[in-house]
Amino acid sequence: MPAGSLINPGSLRLKKMDDMSIEKVDTTDTLDSRPSGDYPSAEPLEESNQVQPGEKPAPDKTRSQQLRQVVQPEVLQLIPEVMARRYNAIPISISGHTLKVAMADPTDIFALEAFSAQSKKRIKPVAADANDVRGAIDSNYKGYGEIEKKVSSISISADAPDERLAIDAAIDAPLAQALDLIIEEAVRSRSSDIHIEPEEDRVRVRYRIDGTLHDMMSLPLNIHRAIISRIKILADMNIADHRRAQDGQFSTKAKGREIDIRVATSPTVQGEMAVLRLLDKSRATIGLAELGLLPDSLEKYENLLKVPYGMILISGPTGAGKTTTLYASINSLDTMGRNIITIEDPAEYRFRDINQIQVNPQAGITFAKGLRAILRLDPDIIMVGEIRDAETTSIAVQSALTGHLMLSSIHASDAAGVLTRLIDLDVEPFLIASSVIGVVAQRMVRLTCPDCSHLIEAPMIEQAAYQREMAEKTTKFHYGTGCASCSYTGYLGRTGIFEILLISDSIRALLIKQASSNEIRAQAIKEGMASMMNDGMRKVKAGITTPAEVLRSAYSPDLKL
Repeated sequence: MPAGSLINPGSLRLKKMDDMSIEKVDTTDTLDSRPSGDYPSAEPLEESNQVQPGEKPAPDKTRSQQLRQVVQPEVLQLIPEVMARRYNAIPISISGHTLKVAMADPTDIFALEAFSAQSKKRIKPVAADANDVRGAIDSNYKGYGEIEKKVSSISISADAPDERLAIDAAIDAPLAQALDLIIEEAVRSRSSDIHIEPEEDRVRVRYRIDGTLHDMMSLPLNIHRAIISRIKILADMNIADHRRAQDGQFSTKAKGREIDIRVATSPTVQGEMAVLRLLDKSRATIGLAELGLLPDSLEKYENLLKVPYGMILISGPTGAGKTTTLYASINSLDTMGRNIITIEDPAEYRFRDINQIQVNPQAGITFAKGLRAILRLDPDIIMVGEIRDAETTSIAVQSALTGHLMLSSIHASDAAGVLTRLIDLDVEPFLIASSVIGVVAQRMVRLTCPDCSHLIEAPMIEQAAYQREMAEKTTKFHYGTGCASCSYTGYLGRTGIFEILLISDSIRALLIKQASSNEIRAQAIKEGMASMMNDGMRKVKAGITTPAEVLRSAYSPDLKL
């Protein structure tokens, strides 16, 4: 597809990328790649200074400035700021029914479809440098005007000593208001994390929305120390220590909701970065039915929770929703007639009628020591936040064998891998066979936005993956093109994909024989276990998510397409 070609609204279909040929347009030459005479030409940009061999290239501000200047203000109304940032693209001009858009990646088919659907115009993609596009977005859009206004009012010197900086950061109203607005905007955007990262020429602020980071705004570098200091003061951290990683916590109200914020800072070569994890207390009451378990899987898991004793393990990488599943499991259990005790690191949410213990190594409370203490407190159900070492594993197994229902999480690639992981932690195979009653492996996938979802032809690799799992051929799937509801990402919310391995007699026999995880997995599938990939593709068939999401989350090197 040449850069001068037009995209008609609603007519776009996915093609192989090697069939497309979009000429890279250097912004030092011109932003206009159309054949001359077709449309009015944009003003050519000036050539940047030539660099002699051996010289270090100086920062070229001319290209970015000129890209900012050629943007027609009226076209900014056609593409919202969040959408422009999502695809790192900015509309430049409009001629009749054609909208010209400068893009860092003009081959992004989904971006072109989204712009076409949003603007109701034909799209002419023009290749431009990613940094130039980002600078033009920062310069032209005023979606974060309030934050920008507060930041411009901050009067704290970037060179102030730590003692003075601490005082100013505590009392400077514009600084406090700017940070509050950043947090409020993150809550409004359904973000789970805020990343504040210093770079050579700016402070980058990113939000993690539905598991994916999005570049949301740039702050001037001279307020970096001030905003990090403000965060440290709120989280009761050492403001003068810039050389070590620190963590802390504070609470705030945003959009009428109580939000707990876990803070982590760490030094980088450009200065200290901070990550703020947002914990919405209203989300702690999620039930099993809201996790995304399909009806047959939900029934299997609910039956596991009815077993009076034994061990249930939840596996998956960081961010796979293991803690959410454990909390939903605890919420579904009888808290009045049974003593439920948890040990967590940290205890992210608080629950009524459940006794929660938080790991505190400085006070001598580790998972292993805490678990030993719990066994003397007459528990019926025990939840261990994570099994990390051999000592904790051994105590957990003994707890399951002595009449307690034990729930915990563990890191493993799939359900069968959990069982071999326990062997790696020095648990005898016959003890695993006797104590473990079920394993759940899970991942998180983004949900297709219902407000902008429509059928689009999928790339061949996605079609092949779907056909392999579902034994049926389909070429079109539901994709979101981006709208205000989903912040122009095409996705709105997340759900889980699962595989539930029930420990049957045949699997116990394989464990005792020390069979490989592949053999155990093959036997589990033979007995009716649906793999995560299969569970995900069933959700694709229902229009809940996309094949790309399932492949991204559940892909395995063993997968053959």
